[in-house]
Amino acid sequence: MMKIGDVLVSDDIKDVEFVCHLEKCKGACCVEGDLGAPLEENELPILNEIQEAIHPYLTEAGRAAIAEQGAYILDEDGDFSTPTIGGKECAYAHYDAQGVLKCGIEQAYLDGQVRWRKPISCHLYPIRITRKKNMEAVNYHKWGICSAACTFGKSLKVPLYKFLKEPLIRKYGEAWYEKLTTACEKK
Repeated sequence: MMKIGDVLVSDDIKDVEFVCHLEKCKGACCVEGDLGAPLEENELPILNEIQEAIHPYLTEAGRAAIAEQGAYILDEDGDFSTPTIGGKECAYAHYDAQGVLKCGIEQAYLDGQVRWRKPISCHLYPIRITRKKNMEAVNYHKWGICSAACTFGKSLKVPLYKFLKEPLIRKYGEAWYEKLTTACEKK
């Protein structure tokens, strides 16, 4: 375990090699699991604000789920997450021409329709952040659906913290990421 500022970082972040391999997994992280993507409280007004702009990027079923459940839901643990379609795929996801599940919000971002890429929990995946009192912990979420990403990352020799450089900087800033890089390369 490493401590970077007020953030505890699991050693897996430097030890696990990982590069998403969407051709293999088909975006399973957007459909598997018990709930939609975890959301931070500061993301809720953004989701409300961008609904009209992202509407064309969503499936009919996704739009219906959002109309029924709202732009986000509050789960039984008191946490916010994205709504799902029938308890499965994220309401903000859509299938591309190759049958890969992708984020409609991110596609709207890439097309210049919104300025917010997607929920930070999605951008950081397979990293999950947990909060304890005045501290956050950054952990690798090992999941069988990502085995192809681990194999691909190992073949390319890309550690998780390097693969997720952009979202880690988005979450914690450039200076924090530089400290993380230094700590990872020391050990």
